[in-house]
Amino acid sequence: MYRRAYVLLIGVAATMAVLTFATALALDRSVVDPEGFLGPGWLRFPLLVGAALLVDLVPRALWRARLNPRETSVHIKERWHQHWTRERFTLVALGIGCFYVTYACYRNLKSFLPFVLGDKKYDNELHALDKVLFLGNDPSAVLHTLFGFVWFEQLISTIYLWYLPMVPVLVAIWVIWSRNISFGYWFVTSQVIAWTLGTASYYMLPALGPGFAFPWLYEDISTGASDLLESLFYSRTNVLWGDGEGLQSTAAFASLHTAITLLWALMVQYTIRNRIIHWIFWANFGLTIIATLYFGWHYVADDIAGAMIAIVAFYVGGVASGQKFDRRGLTSHPTTTTSKVPLTEGGRDADVRVEDPSDASPEASRLRFPWSRRKRRGTAGADDGGATGSGTGSGAAGDPA
Repeated sequence: MYRRAYVLLIGVAATMAVLTFATALALDRSVVDPEGFLGPGWLRFPLLVGAALLVDLVPRALWRARLNPRETSVHIKERWHQHWTRERFTLVALGIGCFYVTYACYRNLKSFLPFVLGDKKYDNELHALDKVLFLGNDPSAVLHTLFGFVWFEQLISTIYLWYLPMVPVLVAIWVIWSRNISFGYWFVTSQVIAWTLGTASYYMLPALGPGFAFPWLYEDISTGASDLLESLFYSRTNVLWGDGEGLQSTAAFASLHTAITLLWALMVQYTIRNRIIHWIFWANFGLTIIATLYFGWHYVADDIAGAMIAIVAFYVGGVASGQKFDRRGLTSHPTTTTSKVPLTEGGRDADVRVEDPSDASPEASRLRFPWSRRKRRGTAGADDGGATGSGTGSGAAGDPA
């Protein structure tokens, strides 16, 4: 049913693992488990899944049972049997497992970069290209002049930094709450492809980034993002010339901040119907690009390459997970079927919610959080102004997964 997605997920994760351990062996270095918020990855992802499981089961049950303990347990069991099927557990285990392996290998291969390629860097060439694109001006000088307000600096710094915890959080959301399981596979498959292509781009065109190569251009900025850049400078110094412990995380081309935030925006556009959420994620993408240049994390070419990575990963992940792109790629609909989301004879999502026989609604292709209100079908399009949950794309997408 999802054979191509299985092959891609497992194949990419296995390839990244082989490359990581082979490189570590050749360099006589250790493979390190990257840490983030909530600790190392082997602990972080199970905690996220466990927390999401509780959020999915408990608030919904308490609401429907009106805080009656006996009724609450009944609704928890009902939700468990309806939503947490074998297909769901396969998606959660395979998706999160392969994503974690890919991400951990990405961090290690990125850390090995200076030991593999030495001092070879293309910062001067990329910086010269920036000046050509900005008509002889440095992009940082232009952006500091246009947006050099304290409140704006703090805003884009916050947006740049919340990317870090949102990476695992959004993976967990899509694989756990996707009403059409194919959307969960689409999201996580696109993610592993993007992180893998990003790793390859680091080795194709090694560069530190303008904040590291030309630090005097950014010395007047003091935000959380600039503090992070400084900490990465010291961690790189420690790995290269200190005790060698930990990971160095400095590489500019291509920008995975750009790639991943664009990938989020595309997934939201194609799998979520709510226009407000569309605007939030597209605004996040646009402000992230400004932040990459404003704080000196990336060159313009890095952002362009990151956007190309996102588009490739989005399309390949969609095809692998059974999405059919319509209108020259501007919309899509799933062509895979599950025991919970059948398809019509024409190959489209039947647009029927069958987990609860008494509630057939156009939500099979949409993500719904446990606190969201249930909608009855009534007449066609009555709940959503005629938009269907089976087709996705600009303006008419179902909630993710």
